[in-house]
Amino acid sequence: MSDISIMKTVREQHWRGPVVILALVALPWSIQVFDARDATFLFAWGLVNTNPPMVTPLLDFLFIYTQGLPEYILAWPLSVLAYIGTLGSAVSGVVFDREDPRITGGLLIIMAIAQLRLAWGFSFQPYRTAWPVASGLCVLIAWWFYWPRVRTHQRGSLFASDE
Repeated sequence: MSDISIMKTVREQHWRGPVVILALVALPWSIQVFDARDATFLFAWGLVNTNPPMVTPLLDFLFIYTQGLPEYILAWPLSVLAYIGTLGSAVSGVVFDREDPRITGGLLIIMAIAQLRLAWGFSFQPYRTAWPVASGLCVLIAWWFYWPRVRTHQRGSLFASDE
């Protein structure tokens, strides 16, 4: 297989990473369970509570309900900003063929750490358990889609002078 056909095959498959990253917007990033009865599902776009059933958009949460909340809550908007950067980087790789997989993968890891911090903060409250779903998903996406490209990129740049 020639170098051109290998690059064409790799380029054709670069759309999968952004699609998987985009799917993160539909999945809960963190799940907080209260007294094993009530749950709050935290998404990129807002919160969904089960008791009482209600939806709180992220902007309402940040600008209306944030007075007096603990600092670990700020990990949520930080992870949303990292998500926007991740999605922008991944989409630019498909649309403009300009993506540094280290940036995309690194932003995914920042998201994972921020969501882990959020869940950790919630877990210290009495009768509450938090599950950082997005942390595992972000690490998995970074490892599956971007780590091989980072390794290939590094190998290529280290040995570029030998060719």
